[in-house]
Amino acid sequence: MPPTASSPAVAARMSRQTSRDTAQELAVRRILHGSGLRYRVHVPVPGMPRRTVDIVFGKLKIAVFLDGCFWHGCPQHATSPRSNAEWWRAKLDRNMARDLETTAHLDTAGWTVLRFWEHESPEEVAHRVADAVAARRAARAASS
Repeated sequence: MPPTASSPAVAARMSRQTSRDTAQELAVRRILHGSGLRYRVHVPVPGMPRRTVDIVFGKLKIAVFLDGCFWHGCPQHATSPRSNAEWWRAKLDRNMARDLETTAHLDTAGWTVLRFWEHESPEEVAHRVADAVAARRAARAASS
């Protein structure tokens, strides 16, 4: 059971946190779409209930995750809340373990998994995703 917020201001701030369609996701998707790439969004991870991939190129088996610095433990920007510190540490550790498990699961199934932090430039993220798509397409063409 999660603890109650330490103040009404904290409760209000946490209620505004989005888990999908973040500013970075929208910016990356806009760039990818503008460059002619087509994809699906918020697709369930095959064989893993209650987990989704932010951007998916299904036929190419490319999964793109855009991870929030706080929620996923960014080495540069992660912070540890002082209130309810023990509960939050356990929660954030579980998030990071789940990320590793999801990546390993998809890798084993033959997917290319790309993970980016929310602080990374949407242009750079889109460029790296487009490169991965081009490489996967080239590999498929070469094996045909």
